[in-house]
Amino acid sequence: MAPTVKPYQITVPDSAIERLKTKLSPTTLPGETTFSNDWKWGAPLDDIKRLVNFWHKNYDWRQAEAELNKLPQFMTTVSVDGHEDALAIHFIHQKSEKPNSIPLLFCHGWAGSFIEVTKILPLLTSGGSDSEQTFHVVAPSLPNCGFSQRTTKPGFGISQYAEVCHKLMLQLGYKNYVTQGGDWGFPITRAMGFLYPSHVLASHLNFILSLPPSPLYTPLLVLQYLTGRYTPAEKAGLERTKWFTAEGSGYNQIQATKPHTPGFALADSPVALLAWIYEKLHDWTDQYPWTDEEILTWISIYYFSDAGADASVRLYYEITHPNGHETQVEGPMNDLMKWNKVPLGLSYFPKDVIVVLSSWGRTLGPVVFEKRHEEGGHFASYEKPDLLASDLRTMIANSGISCS
Repeated sequence: MAPTVKPYQITVPDSAIERLKTKLSPTTLPGETTFSNDWKWGAPLDDIKRLVNFWHKNYDWRQAEAELNKLPQFMTTVSVDGHEDALAIHFIHQKSEKPNSIPLLFCHGWAGSFIEVTKILPLLTSGGSDSEQTFHVVAPSLPNCGFSQRTTKPGFGISQYAEVCHKLMLQLGYKNYVTQGGDWGFPITRAMGFLYPSHVLASHLNFILSLPPSPLYTPLLVLQYLTGRYTPAEKAGLERTKWFTAEGSGYNQIQATKPHTPGFALADSPVALLAWIYEKLHDWTDQYPWTDEEILTWISIYYFSDAGADASVRLYYEITHPNGHETQVEGPMNDLMKWNKVPLGLSYFPKDVIVVLSSWGRTLGPVVFEKRHEEGGHFASYEKPDLLASDLRTMIANSGISCS
């Protein structure tokens, strides 16, 4: 029997909300020091105190839930080879009313969720003028995230996430589509390009990883790298990457080696979950003016996740410990950073966590669009939705793709 796509509304049980309030009530916070509020040491004590108090006494999840439920949400099941026969997948599906709209798979990452699409959704589906390219947008909650199902077997890696996204698009009648991704959206949409190249029309990335240029295949790019002929923006990107590697990547090592250990804190303690992700919302963005409501809605999606917040970090382990099921990844995503024929659009934002040289990005495939922005960070679709939407449209125009 073919999977059924059903309309979906988020309805967190009252008991879950009460349990959250109960857990927030007797919170034990770290003792205060002279440097408790220094961001260099992590999430500041005063910020966490304020957010915990607001979450406990004033934050209204039902109001946030009602806003989220204005989005066109659906639920279906996807069969994943070697894993679940009917994995429940939650997704947003907003069709444009304009003719010649192009199907677009929007792939979120960690520490985000489907909420990352909310600001860019109307820009992509409606456009500002009749001449602007529009899209039919599909934005799933990835397995183990948001309101999608938790997976139960080891070996659910990048290829399986790509399989889920591809099969979802086929279920919706989109044989050919464009992809957009940041964070985990990079390897997942790259895998889709390798696994399903006849279906992926183009791929836009706002988080770029790459291997160094090769003297055998890209000698001119090697020459540029060796001579150090970088733009000021590229130099700033190298400094940002250096900072992240030295001072901001500890979470990655933990989640990639022993994800179950922090998983106990993420699953049980709303304060631990808040501090763990709030730090990233601050450090990975370009002075974005987060409101307390925004932060707590972002965190609450993790807390009320059907899969549990702990499940969201398991992909870090899977990608660094590939097994027989993971056919597309050898070591740290090296296969996904090889040349692929799918047309590419690359958007660099200065406060992303890794900002590679343009010459390195060009080794991924035929780049039809490339831009280095002067502002913005890791969650570009949420921080700078207008810039990202414009980049997507320019990529489409440059690649000559149409659905006419």
